[in-house]
Amino acid sequence: MPYTVYIVYSANIDQYYIGQTENLPDRLFRHRNSSSLATKKAKDWELVYKESFDNRANAVGREKEIKSKKSRKYIQELIKAVG
Repeated sequence: MPYTVYIVYSANIDQYYIGQTENLPDRLFRHRNSSSLATKKAKDWELVYKESFDNRANAVGREKEIKSKKSRKYIQELIKAVG
């Protein structure tokens, strides 16, 4: 089963969250319904970016790569590129 690296955005708190999962619909549901500690402060999370990978190791690597940039501008450029 493919893995997905994703970015969700909350307009209410003007914040992005980056993650990876094997089941994107379930993960989005949990973000929106307070099942995730990292995203429980908002309920309006919207998927704004995703990438698919054949295995978890590659997905985790890409997630770390995006997070290591520590750059809102970089995230916005990724979103814009697929826009």
